[in-house]
Amino acid sequence: MTDLKVQHILTLTQLIARGARHNFVPITTSYLGKSIKKSQQSASKHLRELEEDGFIERIMNGRKFSVKITSKGYSEMVKLSSILKSSLNSFPSFVELKGTLVSGMGEGAYYMSLKGYTKQFKSKINYIPFPGTLNVKLHEKEYIEAAQQFRTLNGVTIKGFCDSKRTYGWVKCFKGKLNNSIDCELIILERTHHDDSIIELISKTNIRKTAKLRDNSKLTIRIPIKG
Repeated sequence: MTDLKVQHILTLTQLIARGARHNFVPITTSYLGKSIKKSQQSASKHLRELEEDGFIERIMNGRKFSVKITSKGYSEMVKLSSILKSSLNSFPSFVELKGTLVSGMGEGAYYMSLKGYTKQFKSKINYIPFPGTLNVKLHEKEYIEAAQQFRTLNGVTIKGFCDSKRTYGWVKCFKGKLNNSIDCELIILERTHHDDSIIELISKTNIRKTAKLRDNSKLTIRIPIKG
């Protein structure tokens, strides 16, 4: 890990942004403090400590001063950048949710069979789902919270529609894998009777039957995330 103190990273970042890698740039502690959202006194302390540790050089011109980052300071920032890039590029590119199978009220079969939905499913996810949804109960708060993010993520959107009876809401689909073997889609509904602990899955086949599942079977769902 870099020898830099955490509180000094933003200060050096601001100096680099102002061209202090190759040049002595004039700077005031009041400006620096505002830039890093610290007091003028804290900014002054940062500069003093960075100079003492050999990360910056300062020259005085009357009552004003200019700052330049030393090769040591820049090298430490490059090292930190490399660590951050490696960490960001290695994060899991999927969301994992764990829960147990529960029975629904049978409404999924009705909604998944409506032509207003099935036509769109066929054209947008390339299949018409088996009539019905697989309901999974998420027991742990970490999985419930993780599932909620899909409401704001971009999935394959099945648009809502109207018929002579009522208006039906949109559905967002996220391709996933159930128990590392079964292709499925996590669906997020504009309108649902379930609370946040229940998620619904659709698939080409009757998952419950083909995977020989029953109520309380333990399930793991992985949904790839882009970007």
